[in-house]
Amino acid sequence: MTDPVVTVDEFENAFHVDDTQEDQTLISEYITAAQNYIVNAVGEDLDSEFYTDSRVASLFKTAVMSLAGSYYQYRMSLSDVQTYEIDLTLNSIIGQLRGLWDEIEGDLDAT
Repeated sequence: MTDPVVTVDEFENAFHVDDTQEDQTLISEYITAAQNYIVNAVGEDLDSEFYTDSRVASLFKTAVMSLAGSYYQYRMSLSDVQTYEIDLTLNSIIGQLRGLWDEIEGDLDAT
């Protein structure tokens, strides 16, 4: 999977970001990083169309948008105490995607 599931324009509209070239480059990188993170957490789609399946596509897009938004929002977060942000939306969606992965990929293995 190489094409981003979320476009920079969609991100900018969702998060009310002013359209600047500097932000577009940064947002594009955050979208790619978020998408890679989620694919690595769920499973790499080598032979099937898992991430474009009608049961998966909207969850995947929402997860990418959520994580990329977190990357963008907290890009300058500095603290003298280490903290671990928990993105409950993302964790919930990754859990659902993992379940669907087992279901869909299991169906493909049975054929």
